[in-house]
Amino acid sequence: MIYVADGLEINYLSPDEIHDWQPYREIPPANQRNEPFIQRLQDVGLWIPSQIAGRRWPIGCVSLEITQRCNLDCTLCYLSEHSEAVRDIPLEEIYRRIDMIAAHYGKNTDVQVSGGDPTLRKREELFQIVQRITDKGMRASLFTNGILATRELLAELSEAGLVDVAFHVDMTQQRKGYGSEVELNVIREKYIELTRGLPLAVFFNTTIHDDNFHEVAALVQFFRRHTDVVSLVSFQLQADTGRGVLRDRDQRITPDTMIEHIQAGADKALRFDTLAVGHPSCNRYGMAFSINGNLYDCYDDPDFIVPLLNATDHVSFSRTDRRATIVAVVRAFFKAPQLWAKGLTWLARKIWSAKADLWAARGKVYKLTFMIHNFMDACHLEHDRIHACIFMVASNDGPISMCLHNAKRDEFILKPIAVDGAEGKRLWQPLSGRTTPIDVEREQSNDPKIYPIKRLKGRTRAEALLDRSVNTRDAQTTYKTHVTTVNVEDNVQ
Repeated sequence: MIYVADGLEINYLSPDEIHDWQPYREIPPANQRNEPFIQRLQDVGLWIPSQIAGRRWPIGCVSLEITQRCNLDCTLCYLSEHSEAVRDIPLEEIYRRIDMIAAHYGKNTDVQVSGGDPTLRKREELFQIVQRITDKGMRASLFTNGILATRELLAELSEAGLVDVAFHVDMTQQRKGYGSEVELNVIREKYIELTRGLPLAVFFNTTIHDDNFHEVAALVQFFRRHTDVVSLVSFQLQADTGRGVLRDRDQRITPDTMIEHIQAGADKALRFDTLAVGHPSCNRYGMAFSINGNLYDCYDDPDFIVPLLNATDHVSFSRTDRRATIVAVVRAFFKAPQLWAKGLTWLARKIWSAKADLWAARGKVYKLTFMIHNFMDACHLEHDRIHACIFMVASNDGPISMCLHNAKRDEFILKPIAVDGAEGKRLWQPLSGRTTPIDVEREQSNDPKIYPIKRLKGRTRAEALLDRSVNTRDAQTTYKTHVTTVNVEDNVQ
């Protein structure tokens, strides 16, 4: 389905193409794990020297959704109207998916333990999941809103092998008592102190939409003050997908304008085009040294950085052990004598420009990475971007692009799963949690309109509260909260 905009042709997937697109089932040989992604990048003209994907890793990351339940109701949410009614899939199936991720992508793959919110899963099961990922030689990250994340929990998970924790905090979550992103810094500071001193890399995720776009620079300034703990900030641009009540994004919000706002907060020009991370319309990537609260661009010299990438694409860097990372970088550098002159020149420039801050900070240098994720609307999925996607979801049938998974989530989460039982193969039913004979395709109706209110969120909940006239006053209040900027006629399907 070709669409022409500003003279450019965009190949959007048709509804039939979305339905027919299947997860990647074929597992590559262990010594050729990068090859499938390299081929896909070549197909769309993105296999270029500055491309990280296919060199440093065979995939950017894989989301392992261990629950569909969440303890928030965000105005932007990639989950579906059915998600809250879906039971947690059996632990054995989670293990099978972890093994499948390892078979596809191998050691050091970043696995996002996500949901919903993964902390709603049984505590011992959460530990076992992290341990299983670790035992496979992969890196487990916990993606959570932080509400149930205690220091004790994070400490125990780190002992089980957890490498990163990513806290998602923003105004779409409708946390009571907060009127802006800047006010939410109280919660961010709480999470920072919660993790201080733990052997974890700490990330923050923020969804960017019409009402907080103007606060991006202020958020960057906040994170500049906390780089002793925070090492990565991910800005995720609004997309019309899932059950959220917000829809069309303001056209002013683009990866390019996001970069301008980040640079304003950084008070420095930062390059986001030196290295490519998959498709540039999906991801932009920048990194800075943080010294005495000021930022210094790491990627300001592509003539050095790109050859360095290619010379060190086999090196794995620790995100929790700074000393080990520095040693790995130095060793890799000294094994590439062709880069010594450029590298020493680059380093000398950095030291000279930061000399005052280095003195004030007593030589302490931290790193702050910025990621901009430009997710696609469910009805505007571009073929080339899906084909070159670096962000997979581990479905029952194999890895599949996150944006594509969100566009047809129900196809995956409502599908019964074959499990082994005392009576042989049976089907686990997502809406009841029971197992049925293998010939029972689906046990229950999956019409969200019949679910109890407690199992509804987003658009369907807002509509149901009105339709069922459950506590009329509360229904009107909830509806207004959810659809402030949404046309009522558009919202009622």
